[in-house]
Amino acid sequence: MLLGVLVQFASVKAQIIEQIDSTDVSKAVVWKKEVVITAQRQKHADFDLPVVTTVLNAEYLKKRMPRSVPEALFGTPGIFVQKTNHGGGSPFLRGLTGQQILMLVDGIRLNNATFRSGPNQYLNTIDPSWMYRVEILESSGAAEYGSDAIGGVINVLTHQLQFAPKTVFHPEATAQWISGGMETGGQAALTASGKKWAFRTGGAYRQFGDLIAGKGLGKESPNGYDQWSMEAKGLFRLNRHFSLTAAYQDLQQKDVPVYHKVQLENFKYNSFDPQRRQLSYMRLHAAFDQKWWRKIEFTASRQLSYEVRKNQKNGNPVQVTETDKTITTGLQINALSKISEYWDMTTGFEWYSDAVRSDKVEWNENTLLRTLKRGLYPDRSSMQSWAAYNLHTWTMKRFNLTGGIRYNGFRIHVPDENIGASTVTPSALVGNLGVSFECIKGLRVYANTATAFRAPNVDDLGTLGIVDFRYELPNYQLQPEKSRNIEAGVKISTSRVKANIAAYHLRLYDLIGRIRTADSLQGYPVYRKENITEAYIRGLEAQLEWRWNRRWLIAGHSTYTFGQNTTANEPLRRIPPFNGRLFLQFSPKTNMAFRAESVFAGDQRRLAKGDVEDNRIADDGTPGWAIFNLAASYEYRFCRLTTEFHNILNEAYRIHGSGVDGIGRSVWIRLAVQL
Repeated sequence: MLLGVLVQFASVKAQIIEQIDSTDVSKAVVWKKEVVITAQRQKHADFDLPVVTTVLNAEYLKKRMPRSVPEALFGTPGIFVQKTNHGGGSPFLRGLTGQQILMLVDGIRLNNATFRSGPNQYLNTIDPSWMYRVEILESSGAAEYGSDAIGGVINVLTHQLQFAPKTVFHPEATAQWISGGMETGGQAALTASGKKWAFRTGGAYRQFGDLIAGKGLGKESPNGYDQWSMEAKGLFRLNRHFSLTAAYQDLQQKDVPVYHKVQLENFKYNSFDPQRRQLSYMRLHAAFDQKWWRKIEFTASRQLSYEVRKNQKNGNPVQVTETDKTITTGLQINALSKISEYWDMTTGFEWYSDAVRSDKVEWNENTLLRTLKRGLYPDRSSMQSWAAYNLHTWTMKRFNLTGGIRYNGFRIHVPDENIGASTVTPSALVGNLGVSFECIKGLRVYANTATAFRAPNVDDLGTLGIVDFRYELPNYQLQPEKSRNIEAGVKISTSRVKANIAAYHLRLYDLIGRIRTADSLQGYPVYRKENITEAYIRGLEAQLEWRWNRRWLIAGHSTYTFGQNTTANEPLRRIPPFNGRLFLQFSPKTNMAFRAESVFAGDQRRLAKGDVEDNRIADDGTPGWAIFNLAASYEYRFCRLTTEFHNILNEAYRIHGSGVDGIGRSVWIRLAVQL
């Protein structure tokens, strides 16, 4: 069934090395095995590992023109991207999203104590101009990264810096435009390198207009917002053993509307205004000619998540402003060992501390009375986590064996002014074990099993107020969610063909679900969270890339996911429908490429009770859809022009669970200049 598949840009899984004479089209083109870091926290060939990984490398990202980081993942194998609003985008991996997917920036946790359950918008607080590479682990990654990595890990890696034998400067600038006023923006940066130093600094401004959907739907307002960002990163060689990386990122979004709230819930306005994220870190690199400590990295980081939600109901004089600020401090030590020619080991320690400030202000236009109230979370809540892990990879001639273990401890403190202070101290011990075997050259079978968990955070324990379509009450007795994953598959990698098929079964225990009470507040049904659910998700994923010759690439992928809540004997919430992408690329010259593609999704009629109650999903589910895009890119000297005719049939469609519709027929143009 799944081999109705066929999509994927070649660089999504591997960088293409054209080892041919340009005058001889008949010569074969071979792929270099992509090397990934995220899967085992040190470099390994993705073909050898007993898990599925996907890489969006620098060349792929240059030829695409994503409006945002979530949209860069749209159409990526194994990922389904939901959009509650035009300023959001929440990726699904193995049928899970939100708190159950771990997102990293340069290996540093983006997930924090106030990450919400279900879809959230936080991946959109990374500017797409910062992306150099994205690595995706489509499997449980708790042994490697700890809490939240039940469905997988997405690691956004920013621009790499390198030393140069003499001082060089590389300025660059990019301008991007989408028809209908849906985007006007640009980015500028300067990269410089010397013998013992390198740095990059830049900034971007993007003005996003209201989304224009397909035929019969038209402009959906309010949806537009403004975005500013800046970056700075430096690399310094201290001596022959040590080097230091220092980085700073800052992104701010102004007046980001929540469209479905205005359209469906009688709000005069409802928006994030502003939303901001800052990350600064220093990473000390050490390299030695010692087998037990070949490489050591020490990282100290500080991250700020600042979110202000403003809303007012029609006919109601009360304006509500909710403010949440989370400051996350992190320390990581990661040591890479080369014990023998065949045996690599990674050992590490991590500590993260989240401090949460939260309040709500109500201002009455008629009485001019300002009232300060409890915020969405108890003010001055905190969450600390500490962990130790040990990972091993044995690579022999045809066998690859991986295994790892991690212990994680937590202390979550929620000082609720109404109920009193509460402190919980959950912990977890998790591990994984995988094996792959190359049966014949270029064909490898693999299997792995892993346990994972998600510790309840401040959002789980302390939420009080309106969330999506419901009113939530806090519960301080929650325990960690747990999972056990088993998967197996086949990988193929030859000079012309790359393919893999994977099947998995993910068992979920003690899931935190919502129990509806008999009460109603402010017109919303009242829910309380409990560890009430056991469930399973099983699925199939397939990918194929076939390079016919050096000019033609045919590729595709598809994903099928089935989720069942065994406790309630109903479908699991938010399960994506069968979906995929078909892709054809023609490159008549090395500096020119044309692309035709179709991205599609089937019907999703299997709905949980919570899906039916979700006003973003129609009562009878979400109908299937398919869109067709045409794109071209041309590079001349230091300029690259990329164009895309998006949704050329102007299909009206909505991604399952989204609060906005998909973008209709439009023209996307991007001009990049790099000296």
